This record gives sequence, C-alpha cells and structure tokens, in this order.
Amino acid sequence: METRAIVIKNYGHADQLEESKVELPELGEHQVLVKVHATSVNPIDWKLREGYLAQMMPWEFPITLGWDVAGEIAAIGSEVKNWQVGQKVFSRPETTRFGTYADYTIVDDHLLARKPENVSFEEAAAVPLAGLTAYQGLFAHGQLKAGEKVLIHAGAGGVGIYAIQLAKNAGATVITTASEKNHALLKELGADQVIDYHTTNFSEVLENVDLVFDTMGGEVQAKSFKILNEHGRLISIVSQPDEELANTVAVAESIWLQPNGEQLQEIADLMADGKVKSVVGHTYPLTAAGVTEAHELSATHHAKGKIVLTNE
Repeated sequence: METRAIVIKNYGHADQLEESKVELPELGEHQVLVKVHATSVNPIDWKLREGYLAQMMPWEFPITLGWDVAGEIAAIGSEVKNWQVGQKVFSRPETTRFGTYADYTIVDDHLLARKPENVSFEEAAAVPLAGLTAYQGLFAHGQLKAGEKVLIHAGAGGVGIYAIQLAKNAGATVITTASEKNHALLKELGADQVIDYHTTNFSEVLENVDLVFDTMGGEVQAKSFKILNEHGRLISIVSQPDEELANTVAVAESIWLQPNGEQLQEIADLMADGKVKSVVGHTYPLTAAGVTEAHELSATHHAKGKIVLTNE
C-alpha cells in the first residue's frame, strides 16, 4: 500500500527531509500494519540522514527515517495470532528503510508491546529505542543487581531518563550527571545523587562504582574507569572502550540495540504501574518542517527528555 512519509532522497543536512508518497512492501505473514499516531527522534535518525551509517546500512533511496512507533493496528498478516486490528501498540521495529516517519509502518508481530491505557501515544512513542537501550545496557549487558551502585552519564537525555528509573526500580543506588537545571527532575525520577558536570569532576568525587552506563564516550568514558571497583562494568552506547583501560575492569563493551518486544512489554508494565514514565520535552508535527526542526534540536544534544513527532 501507499503511505505519506517524510523521506530523504540523498544524504545531507536537515534540508534533505521532504514529504513524499512511499509504496510499502507487502505485509508478511508475521507482520502487522500500524497506523502511526506518534513517533520520536533519536540520534540514529540524523546520523543516518547525514550519511554516517551508510556503510552499515547501504540502503537505496528514498529512505523513511524513524524507528519508534505508537499507534493502532490497521491490518494483520495471515499468521498473526496474538494481535487484533484496532489494538493500541508501540514498538521499536526492525531497522529498515521503511521507518516510522509515516502515516503507516510495518512491524514484526514479536516486536510489539501493548500501550498501557494510562499512557498517551506521545509518551509511548518516546520509549522504545531509548527505553530498550537503557534496559539492555543496564541488565542484559551490565548485569545490574539490587544493592549495586550505578553511574548513568547524561541523566536528562532520552536514554538517561529511562535508565535512572529502571535502575532505581531494580534496587540500585543511582548516580547521574546533569546540568543543575535538571537536578530536581532527575531526583524525582529516582536519582540518589546528581553531579553537576559544569562544576564537579565526577571522577574525583566517586569511587567503588559497580556499573557505568556511558552515553558520552571520549574523555568522559576514559575517566569513568577510575571510579569502577574490581568487579566493575562499563557499558557504552557510543564507542568501543580503549583496550588498555578495558583490561582494568571486569567488563567493558560497546553495545548496539536489539529490538525486543518482550523487554518492551516489561517496560510497558512498569509504566502501567506508574513506576516508569516518559519525559517528553518537545513535540513537533509529523511534517517535513516539523521533522527538520526536531532533527536540528536533537543534534544540539541539549534537548531535555525526548523529542516526539505527533501525527493526529
């Protein structure tokens, strides 16, 4: 079927974004068609638009960006058993050139989660990529346990906000870094200690940390090794740790998100119980102009919370 979408036909700056009609592939037997109510912006979106991931994802144009979706099921494949037309869902679909900046998108049925009744489409759309990145970094790779101490860098960012809440729910002591203007919010979300990175060098005031969740890379990542204990782990979502530094701790690795419907459903259940919430800092319409503004804001790294695109 044909859908309206915001696409790029070449790599480049935000002015490459344009509205177009896109012919979606035929629905697979284990896939559903989702009517998009909201999607969100993540750094992968504009990094791919700029061409930084062209070798990793050598797709043909046009490319529809966006890999978060909240909406309702409009059609189901022939073998789909547990989902019905009209159900409200959200997902981090597989990374294909048919993304979610569109009126309709295709999602594999095992990657779906039920949208909680008490969560808006905008709040749900903010979750999948950032929430799953936090979940996998902390638990699947970081092996975070109750009673441990975790440092989450850039707590007010899209991933950091979910990481703080998930770590707190798991019974960890949560430390994070942020500008002073975001301290109250992060404490409300569950941070036990918030360090103002403008005035304090975290590596001089922390020690005996069990896990560092690195969303920054570079010098911040390098300094993080100083504060880990002998069983310490560093999980980065930015860059591969230096080999020499990595040898000083138990685990040091860079991870890449794997879409996962079961983990997303776990987060959805926490949201339904009021234990995890989205912080939507900015919303824009799902138009070429709206997406352009959203990308420009995301690229500054100064958005508070998540940037959501609405399609109502």
